[in-house]
This record gives sequence, C-alpha cells and structure tokens, in this order.
Amino acid sequence: MHLAGDYEPLIPSLKKLNIDQFVLEFATPRAGDFGIVGKTLNDKEIGLGVVSPRNGEVESVEYIVEKAERALEYYKPSKIYLSPDCGFGTFSGCCVADEATAVAKMKRLVEAANVLRERHG
Repeated sequence: MHLAGDYEPLIPSLKKLNIDQFVLEFATPRAGDFGIVGKTLNDKEIGLGVVSPRNGEVESVEYIVEKAERALEYYKPSKIYLSPDCGFGTFSGCCVADEATAVAKMKRLVEAANVLRERHG
C-alpha cells in the first residue's frame, strides 16, 4: 500500500530545513491539495512532481500544465522545476519498467515547460 495524505503534518519539520529546494510528489491525488505547500513553503524553489512513475500512462501536456499553473498561484515561474515523482525511482514492484514510457513522460515534461514559458515568461 502506498502512503497517502497531504504534506500538512510535515510542514513544521520542512520549514526548519535550511535548503533551497523541495522536490515533492504531486502527480497523483494522494499528495493532497497543493495549497498546503504553496502557502507555507513558497519562499523556496519547488521541484514539482507532475508525472507518475507508477503507471504506464503518459500524462498529457494539458494535465502537466494544469498542475504547474496551480503552483504558479504561489510560486514565481523561476522557482518551479517540473519533474517526475520520485525521479522514476520508486517501489520496485510498481515503477515504470520500460524505457520508452519513461522517455515519453520526460518529453511531455519538456513540451509542457515550453507551453508554460510561452504563457508565463
């Protein structure tokens, strides 16, 4: 069973860390509402997990852009970095095993980043 629930219980500990960037999972609903992180950690950069390594579905550009635009409600564009959840390193029994799917997901990240740059500079 995967962990579930938003980041709210972790916020006090995360705020104490002397770091520049948080890399967090948001590709699936199990991460909860992005606003919890956006309202409290927006003085840092965010590595925004927007594609899932746990399934073979290649996320659409629109889906990725929608996730990033939610982050733009709290973060400057220069502080957002699109990424896959877990960097494609996940539980051994449920990661994307084939290279073609991982490459396709990364290409979608690039396409979405280009759309976002056009829209938001």
